[in-house]
Amino acid sequence: MPKRELKTAPKRRRVTFSFEAPKAKNVTLMGDFNHWDAKTHPMKRDNKGRWNKIVMLFPGRYEYRFLVDGKWQNDPHNEQACQNCYGSNNNYVIIDLK
Repeated sequence: MPKRELKTAPKRRRVTFSFEAPKAKNVTLMGDFNHWDAKTHPMKRDNKGRWNKIVMLFPGRYEYRFLVDGKWQNDPHNEQACQNCYGSNNNYVIIDLK
């Protein structure tokens, strides 16, 4: 009897999100990968004023924004954007299968 190849589920990928805001008090990464929950991915500031968060994501397309001291901000380093239902834009990232 021939051996069957088992299909393995796609693995999650490590994705680093960054936002420069040296004077900000709080920055939170929010997106459809965390159900836009402000408590899920608070970011940490490094000594250069850059806020970072590493997230493990499965392959797919994800929309996100940053909440900076209570105000929505887009990622200035990501030109990929789409309109959201509130009349503004979200950024998006595509995680490949690799």
